[in-house]
This record gives sequence, C-alpha cells and structure tokens, in this order.
Amino acid sequence: MMGPFSNEPMTDFSQADNRRLLETALDDIKRSYGQLYPLLIGGREIVPENLKHSINPARHGEALGVVAQADRKRAAEAVDIAAAAFEHWKRVEPAARARTLYKAAALLRRRKHEFSAWLVAEAGKTWVEADVDTAEAIDFLEYYGREAERLCAPQPLVRIPGEDNEWTYVPLGVGIVIPPWNFPLAIMAGMTASAVVAGNTVVLKPASATPIIAARFVRLMHEAGLPEDVIQFVPGSGGEIGDVLIDHPLTRFVSFTGSMEVGLRIVERAARLQPGQRWIKRVIAELGGKDAIVVDRDADLVAASQGIVQSAFGYAGQKCSACSRAIIHADVYEEVTERITALTKRLTIGDPALHGTDVGPVIDRAAYNKIRQYVTAGKLQGRLLSGGGMDDGAGYFVEPTIIADVDSHASLAQDEIFGPVLACIRADDFGHALAIANDTPYGLTGSVYSNRRERLELARDLFHVGNLYFNRKCTGALVGVHPFGGFNLSGTDSKAGGPDYLIQFMQGKVVSERM
Repeated sequence: MMGPFSNEPMTDFSQADNRRLLETALDDIKRSYGQLYPLLIGGREIVPENLKHSINPARHGEALGVVAQADRKRAAEAVDIAAAAFEHWKRVEPAARARTLYKAAALLRRRKHEFSAWLVAEAGKTWVEADVDTAEAIDFLEYYGREAERLCAPQPLVRIPGEDNEWTYVPLGVGIVIPPWNFPLAIMAGMTASAVVAGNTVVLKPASATPIIAARFVRLMHEAGLPEDVIQFVPGSGGEIGDVLIDHPLTRFVSFTGSMEVGLRIVERAARLQPGQRWIKRVIAELGGKDAIVVDRDADLVAASQGIVQSAFGYAGQKCSACSRAIIHADVYEEVTERITALTKRLTIGDPALHGTDVGPVIDRAAYNKIRQYVTAGKLQGRLLSGGGMDDGAGYFVEPTIIADVDSHASLAQDEIFGPVLACIRADDFGHALAIANDTPYGLTGSVYSNRRERLELARDLFHVGNLYFNRKCTGALVGVHPFGGFNLSGTDSKAGGPDYLIQFMQGKVVSERM
C-alpha cells in the first residue's frame, strides 16, 4: 500500500518560472485545436455522423475541437459492452486497480500545466482556478486508490468460537457517470476513478460544454494501464442519450453532479424497475446549493469581506459551493456591504488565458442569458451596489454583481443562479441570520464569521448544511480534509473525497464457515 495521503500543492504563479510553464502549455495546446475526438466504446474509436464543436467561452468564435456525439443505439451498446467488461475487471485485485490510479496521478502530475491549459481554454478558468482543478484531480486519484486498498481488505468482525466469518466489499457493476462542466477535470476524474477503482466499469457521458478535457483524461487512464473497455466514452446530448443510459436494465448505478432539476429526474427514472433488471439502482448525486456566509456583528469584518468576495466571484460564481447570499447582522451591514463592494470593484475581468485575470467568462450562451435575467430581476428586488454589466461580443462576460437589501424570499435569494451574482440580506440578529441561512431547499455549504464561541457553537448545531466553515470562505474543499456533500435537495450527501465515498460503489458480502 502507498504511504499516507497528502494533498497536491498548488502552483505559485508569483514565480516567473511557473508562469512560463503555463504560458508555454497554453501555446502548446493550440497545436491540437481542431482535433477530432471520437466515441470510445470497448476500446474502439467510433465516429458517427453527428459531430459538435467545443467552444472557448472567452472567445466564442474559437473552436477547440470536434467531438463525436453518441445516439441512442451507441449509448445502449456502451452499457452492454461495459457489462461484459465488468466480468473481468471485477476479478482484478484491488491493489492492482489502485496502482492504475497511482500511475494516472503520476502522469497527470507530470502534465499538470497541459491539463490546466485545457481548463483555461475549454472551461474559461483563470490560472489559479485551473491549477486548483488539476491538483484536486490528482488528489482524487491518490486518495481513492488508498481507500480502495483499505476497504477491499477483509473488514473487522466480532469473532465467535467454531466459525470463520469474513466481511468484504465487492463491486456493483456498470455505472453511468455524468459529471458537471464547472470542475471538468477534478469532479469528472473523481467520479470516474472512484467507480473504477472499486471494481466497476463506467459509461462516461461528459458535460456537453467540456468534453475535450474528459476525452484527454480517458486517454491518460489508458496510458496508465487501464484496460480500454473499462471506461466507455460517450459524449452526447442528455436529451438524446440520458434516459437510455439511466433506464438500461444492466445499469447498476448512476453517479451524477449537476442541477437539482436534472438530478431529481434521474432519481425518479432510476427508481423504476425495467424488464430484465435484477437490482435496485443506486443514485449518487450532488445537486448544487444556495450557499450563505453569515457575518456576526462581532466578526473580523475585513476577513469576512474578503471571504465573501472570494467565495462569490471565484470562477465567476460557477461553483456549487459559491457564496450567493451574504447574510449580515444589521449592526455591521452597511460597513460590510461597503467593504465587499470596494473589493469587488478591484477585480480584473477578462481573458482567463492572461495572468492576473480574476474573473473570466461564464460557460456558454445559455448560462449568460440565464444570469442576465436574474441581474435584471435583481435590480428590481434590491439595490445595485456593483456590477450588472454584461458583454457577449467576444466571450460570455458578466461583471461581478452585488445587490443589497434583498428580501430572503426573493428569487435572487432562493434560486441557484450559478453566476457572479451576490445577494446581500440584512439580519436583525444572529438567530435571525441562521434562520435565513436555512430557509432554502438546499443545504450544501455555509460559512459563519464570528469571534464569539457561543455563536459558533449555536451555528454548529443549527446551520443545516453538509459542509460548514467557521471564519473562512465557503469554497475550497480539499480532498481528505473536507469530505464534500450536502443535505436536503443538495443531493445524497455522498461526501466526495471522504472515507465513506467508495462504499457507495460497492456492496458488503459476509461469508461464514462452520469450523
């Protein structure tokens, strides 16, 4: 077994040598622009008639590559082939499966800046955000490899005379993996690798906005020694192939990260028993949030303001953990809103390929139009403090927007916008602030800034989210340090990057022998 897990360090871009490495990578990947990315089913490259360009969101006139699109027939074929591959992959020793992940982590570490460059180009991430995404992908590979070795060993049981009893975990079967576009390397890699290292085979339907990153990760897994029929790569429209993948009687589980609406539909469809199906399908889901940072009157207001701005506008607010509500004690409301407005106005908006950019584009036209509707509505629901401007001339750019005096039941305070829009809400007292924080359908992350121990302990008890932070921002969960997953309609609280995660892709088997 490998040594103890430790998180991959982030790149220090204040160092000129590190800046040159990423600049070189950004230039190098341009030589691959326009490449064709076929389906990969059973190790075979398949190029159907339907193709789609992947677009740079910072320059929507720039096509990065051409990606094959699976139809219903190819989707069903992918599940069938994954089911056949499961029969040999499940018999591979867990330690050998783990070694494949360790090798993939080593390869990814060597090519860190290359993958970060693709994250800048295809996902519109700034240098820092791209580097964090790549580092987290490495962490997932390293962490889940160790977890597989731990969980696949015989588990401890109470011993009784005259019997030999053994409890082990065995894999489930074929998993459908549907990752999001906002962490197109880290979350996609974590969802895929966790299922594979547990002994399952995977049908990977990458996010439609970021399929090239997924295609390159699958190739990296093959380079690491993963048999080519263990992961089927089937990009395609969710409306075209989603139901086929979920409904297929040989599908054993669905791992999904995305919107609440789509996730609930997956849960509903997966619950239906299909002809020939011999199990209850599992759904592992993370469905977003409407995350709040609560600021007490006794808090460090400088730190709180910095945490709000970092959490709200990092990656243009396109994180499920992003702060979209700042709930501020009335006694310090004006001071905090003034501070966060001043900090926000200092942010640099522009091309994420340029070092020093703080806020890049939103992901695509649909996101841009949705955010525009909420900004328009928000100006009627509150007082615009900063931002509100939008420009889609070259890319999909939205100014970081702060709207104050928002009612806690307004759409701006209730709906997941998934963009750089922050609602500021005034709370009468600390108890009122916690009540507002809990008053949404979601329960993913939250943060409290306070210097009073009794307030923090009250929040520990009453603030109902899966990941709660004190006196720090509500984004930036680390694998192994902050297992990540939410309550209520934020998902199944699957706690990615934690010691319970792999169990969801396995089932316990007990064998007892009379001696």
